[in-house]
Amino acid sequence: MSHQDHKKESRRRQARTLIKNLEKRGIEGAFFETRAEAVKDICAVIPAGALVGLGGSETLIESGLLDALRNMDIRLLDRYRPGVGKTEVDEMRLQGQLADVFVMSSNAVSADGRLVNIDGTGNRVAALVFGPKRVVVIAGMNKVAADLETAFSRARNTAAAANSLRVGADTPCSHTGFCQDPHCHPPQRICCQLVITEAGMVPGRIRVVLVNEDLGY
Repeated sequence: MSHQDHKKESRRRQARTLIKNLEKRGIEGAFFETRAEAVKDICAVIPAGALVGLGGSETLIESGLLDALRNMDIRLLDRYRPGVGKTEVDEMRLQGQLADVFVMSSNAVSADGRLVNIDGTGNRVAALVFGPKRVVVIAGMNKVAADLETAFSRARNTAAAANSLRVGADTPCSHTGFCQDPHCHPPQRICCQLVITEAGMVPGRIRVVLVNEDLGY
């Protein structure tokens, strides 16, 4: 086996362990080798005419899921549509809290099945916690962390630093590449809420779709 083959097989085994731990917590888990297979699975669980909200996520774009959703017979709250202004995006964020399906990624997923997410405005983590009838989380296996501490570190030092650059926030981590929490303040700060999803109160409400590829930050 090549180096890449070993890496993929290791991730398959990680995924099997993780899905078992997610299910113990009342969260559905699924694993696919490719982003195309994952996108097909996600689209299949969204009924025609559904109101679908989006959390801010590079994974949604990179995976091709956003394009696939745009071609479905649904009411998509498309915050990424060209020409959409801040006022309209803010309204979509509010509407997304009552969506039939909310689609997002996660900054990190710990091996024991906990989701770790850091948000700025908070609409993404709010929808994950309560509101939408169903939440679908798509995550590349690069988001999986061995434990909760490692998941925190990943969310702060990998995801947040890259997202600061993406949105043009002049945060300390955008300069150093590492979290500088004591020196990071609003309005530039994008890490305003830290949410750990320990379990799903409603069995199956949250579905985590893992992909054997690197996706997003």
